[in-house]
Amino acid sequence: MKEAGICAGSKATIAQRENGLTSGQYAVVTGAGGGIGRAIALALERQGLSLVLVGRDREKLDRVASEIGTRARIVTADLATEEGISSVVDAVSDRLHVIVHCAGTYLRGPIASISADAWRSMEELNVRAPILLAVGCLDRLRASQGQVVFINSTAGLSDGAPGLAAYAASKHALKAAVNVLRQEVNADGIRVLSLFPGRTDTPTQSAILAGEGRSAASDSLMRPDDVACMTIAALRLLWSAEVTDIVMRPMRPL
Repeated sequence: MKEAGICAGSKATIAQRENGLTSGQYAVVTGAGGGIGRAIALALERQGLSLVLVGRDREKLDRVASEIGTRARIVTADLATEEGISSVVDAVSDRLHVIVHCAGTYLRGPIASISADAWRSMEELNVRAPILLAVGCLDRLRASQGQVVFINSTAGLSDGAPGLAAYAASKHALKAAVNVLRQEVNADGIRVLSLFPGRTDTPTQSAILAGEGRSAASDSLMRPDDVACMTIAALRLLWSAEVTDIVMRPMRPL
């Protein structure tokens, strides 16, 4: 039987459960209003999944949902709050198979200038929210032997750079927490992936480059679709194996 292409538009049903991603499954995508989150949501829809799109900007989520159609639900939530996390957990169907965490925040500034509130914001959205949302959905993921993908950053792998103390620290912390989560849930049949993209052509990256006092040609950055294609490939991996960490970077350096 011919299977659906990883990033193509085919929606043929994949009969074998050995494939980790099959038509008819349910997924949650956070940060789905734009950039990488939007690209991943659209790629999952092309694989035949129904989606819960999560973000803070209803207008952006509406636009993505209009591209997906009837298989998309919207949850407007601030994941930096307990109420926001609870609202997503409550909205998730009992038939949950995939969570992809794309939501996050960025901060640049000298370490001596970073306030306690700024440190807290980095921790709440970049570390606490993705982990607590996954934990809140564990029973449903156990039932489906589901998968969780955390879109991190190459900042979570490097030694950091001037101005990136809070951001890099949050991404390192997320990597450590995800590594522990994987060890604790693998026995339940849940696969957990950290994906570390480098510079990607998104509005956030444009702001980052502006903060560095420079710009970049679009062909020197990865595309959100590149990250989406890699995510789908990992999710579709046969169930006899697990990918734990993927690092991506642009082919052409800035």
